[in-house]
Amino acid sequence: MRAELPPFAARATSVAASPVREILALTERPGVISFAGGLPAPELFDAAGLRAAYDSAFTDCAGRALQYSVTEGATELREAVAARATAHGLLTAADDVLITTGSQQALTLIATTLLEPGDTVLVENPTYLAALQCFGMAGVRVVPVPCDEDGIDPAALAELVLRERPKLLYTVPTFQNPTGRTLPGERRAAVAALAGRLGLWLVEDDPYGDLRYEGERVPWLAAHPGAEDRTALLGSFSKIMAPGLRLGWLRAPAPLRRAAARAKQAADLHTSTIDQIAAARYLAAVDLDVHLDTVRGAYRERRDALLAGLGEALPAGSVWNRPEGGMFVWARLPAGHDAGELLKAAVACDVAYVPGAPFFASEPDPASLRLSFTTHTPAEIGEGLRRLREALAG
Repeated sequence: MRAELPPFAARATSVAASPVREILALTERPGVISFAGGLPAPELFDAAGLRAAYDSAFTDCAGRALQYSVTEGATELREAVAARATAHGLLTAADDVLITTGSQQALTLIATTLLEPGDTVLVENPTYLAALQCFGMAGVRVVPVPCDEDGIDPAALAELVLRERPKLLYTVPTFQNPTGRTLPGERRAAVAALAGRLGLWLVEDDPYGDLRYEGERVPWLAAHPGAEDRTALLGSFSKIMAPGLRLGWLRAPAPLRRAAARAKQAADLHTSTIDQIAAARYLAAVDLDVHLDTVRGAYRERRDALLAGLGEALPAGSVWNRPEGGMFVWARLPAGHDAGELLKAAVACDVAYVPGAPFFASEPDPASLRLSFTTHTPAEIGEGLRRLREALAG
């Protein structure tokens, strides 16, 4: 008689699967117009430039590119990340940077390094769903910070820090996922000063900052006085080059960065060498900002097409925001509507969105929903909104 196996770890069964990933699988069938995924548009990938970069890596240094490499990352890619950060107002050296397998891994490394089960973490409400999963795996207590249309309320944050004694605040301050909102500069300064005064780690996740369609760039939290020695800044090449590369980066104070590197050694030794070298070759050969101008122009048109049609597509009394960049519009249906329940009717009409409820750390808002505008042309967006109107009116 065979004995039963020992059970899975509690964390493996207590953290739910991402409903966003499940919705994406549901909407993969041909003909569906999906506002669900936070995906970059594949037709805008610079496939020719990236292929040339890989060819260059294989031609010039195949032995190195196909070999194991150091945990911290390829020097030339770290230098390129540091140069872009410095150009954006945050003085950074290559040694300040750790290359990661996507910025999601950077967040996991931070959680591994800083958090013990039972610790308290503060998050925006609503917040990035995969961050909630990450913190759930870490076994910590997640407490939402009161937010308004501009993001974190610094006064409410100060009260929570004094009352809850958290270890860190996780925030996506620029074109936030899921809401698309951006934390104003004066609030960033207040959050940074508060972190310095009260003793708080800041985890600043910035995958969307280069996707600005209007307005002026707002300095990173990490660039504000008070935040210098306590901010982990996470970045990604997924939205500006290609997500399939799985390349991200972490800029952090030396003690935290070194600890994160040790955690990465235990996780995967290092990020793919060939992908790092090819990315560095690409950045050396191509003016990324010229490429991004093309991407931003296309996304601006798509955002505007979505915003122009929401008034007719959503029920009377609905409200939504107008993000200055990023990938998402956040909407709220009138009281009594449940976006999760209505999704079934939408999918039946070959259109999809993401209900907002899973993004909340507490007290979900069933009437909220997230719409992404990046992966469809303006004409397709118009047809998707027609289908959405039909579904929500039924």
